Amino acid sequence: MLYDKNNVIVVNEKDEWMGSMEKLQAHKEGVLHRAFSVFVLNDKNELLLQQRALDKYHSGGLWSNTCCSHPAPGESTMAAAHRRLKEEMGFDCDIEKIFELRYKSDVGNGLTENEYDHIFIGYHNGEANINVAEANDAKFINMDTLLAWMQKEPQAFTAWFHLAMPKFVAYLSQQEKAA
Repeated sequence: MLYDKNNVIVVNEKDEWMGSMEKLQAHKEGVLHRAFSVFVLNDKNELLLQQRALDKYHSGGLWSNTCCSHPAPGESTMAAAHRRLKEEMGFDCDIEKIFELRYKSDVGNGLTENEYDHIFIGYHNGEANINVAEANDAKFINMDTLLAWMQKEPQAFTAWFHLAMPKFVAYLSQQEKAA
């Protein structure tokens, strides 16, 4: 099924559907909308990072989680996450939702990310085959190395990645303790 990927799903604070809006307009006006972020790990527990394409309308060239975007009106968040993994990183894998993140952040160029973000985790051991229109680079990185890099060069990472990473690390720690 083809979806209008230029529109986002406008939601309220409970992530309930309120309508749809053109994506750039939603970011210009700071309207709350649904989003998702996928974090893919390999068997070494390394995170697959994506460097956003340099010409993205915001956060171009910054490093972030494996894949992130917005479901289109009429598309489930899970289906959109799988679609974007294939479109951005050239692979798909099993994913599961692990938590939600509600945030609002200035992302430059007069744009605001105001998102109800659904966070997914997946596992993949192969290479990424990046779509250069979406990503400039991708690499697996050890978590300790990543956290040290984020501390040393915070400006190299997207605003939402800084907000999601502590919750993601806490989730992984909780899973480790439960195992």
